[in-house]
Formats: sequence, structure tokens, C-alpha cells
Amino acid sequence: MGEQPIYSTRAHVFQIDPSTKKNWMPTSKHAVTVSYFYDSTRNVYRIISLDGSKAIINSTITPNMTFTKTSQKFGQWADSRANTVYGLGFSSEHHLAKFAEKFSEYKEAARMAKEKSLEKMELASSPSQESPADIHSPLTPPVTADLCRINGTGDDVTLSDVSPNSMLQSDLSPTTPTLAHSPTTNKHWEAELATLKSNNAKLTAALLESTANVKQWKQQLAAYQEEAERLHKRVSELESQSSQTNVIKSQKTELNQTIEELECTLKAKEEEMVRLKEEIENAKQLQTQKDELTKKLEDTDLRNKELEEQLVDLEQRLESSQVDQENLRKNLKTLLEILDGKIFELTELRDNLAKLIEDS
Repeated sequence: MGEQPIYSTRAHVFQIDPSTKKNWMPTSKHAVTVSYFYDSTRNVYRIISLDGSKAIINSTITPNMTFTKTSQKFGQWADSRANTVYGLGFSSEHHLAKFAEKFSEYKEAARMAKEKSLEKMELASSPSQESPADIHSPLTPPVTADLCRINGTGDDVTLSDVSPNSMLQSDLSPTTPTLAHSPTTNKHWEAELATLKSNNAKLTAALLESTANVKQWKQQLAAYQEEAERLHKRVSELESQSSQTNVIKSQKTELNQTIEELECTLKAKEEEMVRLKEEIENAKQLQTQKDELTKKLEDTDLRNKELEEQLVDLEQRLESSQVDQENLRKNLKTLLEILDGKIFELTELRDNLAKLIEDS
């Protein structure tokens, strides 16, 4: 019927306890898919979630709704039409923020669609020069009972009270005086008539389907009523046969308390699972950091080995340089000794030459 999912996520679904209006009751045993749907025919946005074949959320978004974040991973909104409050528990804060962002976006779109609808209604109700056929064009798609039934938000209108043939006649009657104006006008209204017949056929099919569904629902209701009466009689018989009515009532109270405790335990376990998932993600991040540090440590050890090898080579070169310097020092010392001897010999030679000069 033109309704398509436009955004989906996974979350744990809760509803407020109708008796206390305080405690949350889980409506799904595990995380389920929660989707935004857009009905292009009625220009309506809805939030739908299924647990198997059971619809646990069927909420039409209106401009008056508000999605509230009550914690980092939990949000809620009130649906006055369903007379309940829905709650969603997400696996991460990012998913909650994304869902809230989409809620605000589609709520604004619903508000604009409502304003446009009101404007069209005001224009339709205001006096103008147009003919009644122009104000209510047969090209306007009909709102069928299927759409109302699927969305669960339609008004209590019984389509069987309106005959498709009477609708066709009422829509055709304002156009009859204008069909003789010109061939172009005749073609236009022939196309309009064909469209109206097509829409009328669709409406008739939807009406038949709705009637069949109503009959089926009545049969199911009668079967449920018979089953309820049978069970009521069975309970009455058991209560009359049993002499331990007070014991049974106390056991029933204990069982109810046990069920409530189990529900609280289940909710706590689900929260524990969410916490453990977060710890697993943190552990994975820590393992990644550990691997990175191990790799850096290995690179540092390799660098240290290279530096040690360079240090050993430098020490060897330094030792060799020291040996060379020692040898050079010894050679210089020997050379100085030889030079001193030569200087001494030259001094004696000079003295001898000086004496010879004086003697001569």
C-alpha cells in the first residue's frame, strides 16, 4: 500500500506497566528490529517492531510526540493513541543518538505534512470560482480500510455504510453540465471518469477485503468468548471442588511474585549482557593497544641491538686509535732522543771549530 521502511536499528523493547505507570515491562526476550515506516499514500510516519509475528510496537508519529533520553543507552516516548509509553534499550550511545535524530526529523516532517493538509482543507472549504468537481477531483486516491487497519490509527469509519456506486454517482453528478462544452473538455472528463472507475474498483476490492476480515474477526471473537466461558466454567468447577482455595490463592500470589522477580532478573541479565559486551569491546581495544606496544617494543629492541653493534664498533675503533697514538708517541720520543744526540754532537763540533779558529 506504498508503506516502506526508511530506517532500521536493533534494540530491547519495553512498555510501561499500565497498573503502576512506573515499572518497565520487557516485551521482547532479546534485541529486535525497530523500524521507521513511511506511508506515501497518507504521508504518515510510523515506528513498527515485530517479535516473530507479533507487533510489539505500532506507533504513529505525531507533532506532539517527544523522544526523551533517560540514560546513555535508553530512550522513551509516549503514545497517547495507544495509551502507553514505549522504551528502547540500545547497545551503544551512538545508536540511541541516531534513533533520536531520526525521530526528530520524522516528527518535523509529520508536522509539515499536517500543516499542508490543514492548508488544503482551508482552501477546499473557502469559496472560489472553481466547480465542485475541481475541488474534489476524482484523481485523489481513496483512503481504504486496509490503510486504517494496517496503521491502527484510522478513525472508526465503517466503509460498508458508503456504497461505491453511490460515491461514483455523487462524484459524477457535478460534472455532468460541463461535459458538453468542447471535445477537449469531453476527453478530459472521460480520462477523469476512467480514473474514478479505477479508484472505485480499488475501493470496492478494499471494502470486500475489509468485510471478509471483519467476518473473520467476529468468528475469532466468538471463538475467544466461547473459550473464555469454558475456562471460566472450568475455574468455577475447580474452585468448587477444591477445599484449599486460600492455599491456591497464596500460591498464585507467590507465583506472581516469582514471575516479577524473574522479570527483574531477566532485565538485570540483559543489562549485564550489555555491560559485558561493552567490556568485550574495551578488551578488544586494549588487546589492539597491547599488540601495538609489543610491536613498538620489538622495534625498540632491534634498534638497541643496532646501537650496541655500533657502540662495539666505535669501542674497537677507539682502542685501535689509542694504540696508534701510543706508537706515535713512542716514535716521537725516539726521534727526540736522536735529535738531542745530534744537537749535542753539533754543539761539540761548534766548540771544536771555535777552538781551532782561536788557535789559528
